[in-house]
Amino acid sequence: MKILFVTVICFTTILSGALAEGQWIQLFNGKDLSGWTPKIRNYPCGENFGDTFRVEDGVIKVRYDKGYDGTFKNRFGHLFYNRPFSNYVLRVEYRFLGEQLPDGPGWAKRNSGLMLHGQTPQSMSLKQDFPVSIEYQLLGGLGKGEKRSTANLCTPGTHVEMNGKLFTPHCVSSTSETFNGDQWVTVEAEVHGSNFIRHIINGKTVLEYQAPQYDPGKAEVKPLIEQNGGKLLIEGGTISIQSESAPCEFRKIEIKVLN
Repeated sequence: MKILFVTVICFTTILSGALAEGQWIQLFNGKDLSGWTPKIRNYPCGENFGDTFRVEDGVIKVRYDKGYDGTFKNRFGHLFYNRPFSNYVLRVEYRFLGEQLPDGPGWAKRNSGLMLHGQTPQSMSLKQDFPVSIEYQLLGGLGKGEKRSTANLCTPGTHVEMNGKLFTPHCVSSTSETFNGDQWVTVEAEVHGSNFIRHIINGKTVLEYQAPQYDPGKAEVKPLIEQNGGKLLIEGGTISIQSESAPCEFRKIEIKVLN
């Protein structure tokens, strides 16, 4: 609990103007993982098992060729930026390439995500698979003419509102087109604290929802609600990228803090 309390203090400091508003800031420096912390299921916070997250050729690569021995074994991972945010536009360039590990779940094929309004990696339990967060889901097309949108929404330990009503299904698809192959895709998340979040691709809003909030029915969420003063609405939190058994890359992760 002490770690969560410290996070709240840091969060308040950042909101008070520690970062310049209206300017694009590079969260990934193109050289190394400075400013980022990994948390992989069944491993302590900070241990980058199997060199899962690495920087090569100026991009963050998510790979499974070291230590995994060809099996995923539900070792879901996340790479967290070390500072939380509340009101911002996040812009990310990503792509999928290569083959998923054979024992990865079927839904995780060419699947990654941007976790927004998340808990800290230090507050996750050892065996926890996903941080409590709002997931901006990233999906690659599977070919064969099948439609598979990206910039979807999933809600691990959370809920949102849509059209003025509480929305409790775990995932919902956006209206985006399908992006097949190994092409780079640019997505944006426009985040306004606990008010609303937009998913944007090529300047077009493909999904929008309101009132991101904790799901009080989840055991792992209860300590976060307590630290939030008993409130369900989520004002902000960490940003992280995923490792879900599918190789992928990120070559730009930048943020513009909003007033």
